[in-house]
Amino acid sequence: MEDCIFCKIANGVFGSATVYEDDDFRAVLDIAPAAKGHVLILPKKHMADLLAIEPDVAEKALKLASRIAKAQKKALGCDGINMLQNSGEAAWQSVFHLHIHLIPRYKNDGVIIPWKTLSYADGEADEYAARIRAEIE
Repeated sequence: MEDCIFCKIANGVFGSATVYEDDDFRAVLDIAPAAKGHVLILPKKHMADLLAIEPDVAEKALKLASRIAKAQKKALGCDGINMLQNSGEAAWQSVFHLHIHLIPRYKNDGVIIPWKTLSYADGEADEYAARIRAEIE
């Protein structure tokens, strides 16, 4: 879709702190993360939400989410991972392009879902992206 911000990010029109890319997906650091190292998995093909996902894309997305979550745990030393996918406005979906959140979690980290957002200092997002990218197998 021409006006979809996530289509533009997924397809490289807009820059991002990318941790993974292949022919079907781009995974980037969320610019308003719940925790530092919070990744969004974006399919390059537009689909609005989980209800519109094609089975082969769903299979690939879940396999990719597992790979990235393992890389986050290894790179960041987190205690756990939240995987979230919001479908529909009532479920807090604000960008209507399918995306999966992978949020690193730490014991007593204070992250509450829905979360209050953070921001990165200049260059900090690239550092986090590099650390995660280095651990994706």
